[in-house]
Amino acid sequence: MNIKILGTGCPNCNALEKRVRKLIDEHKIQSEVTMVKDIMDIMSYNIMSTPALVINENVVVKGRVPSEKELLKLFNS
Repeated sequence: MNIKILGTGCPNCNALEKRVRKLIDEHKIQSEVTMVKDIMDIMSYNIMSTPALVINENVVVKGRVPSEKELLKLFNS
């Protein structure tokens, strides 16, 4: 699984990255996690607010930090 967190480094972006990495480690989910901070790269995903979560090149969350339960559901779908 390829996971990207889109954000410029705001507190919510950092919180999402921390939560994603924690769950990946705890549940031993095979994935590659990347933090995308470049505004031009972020704009290529056609989102208007950060943070955003991209799984396998599909934007699944934008503009908020999802709960751990929601993240696990997204990782397993």
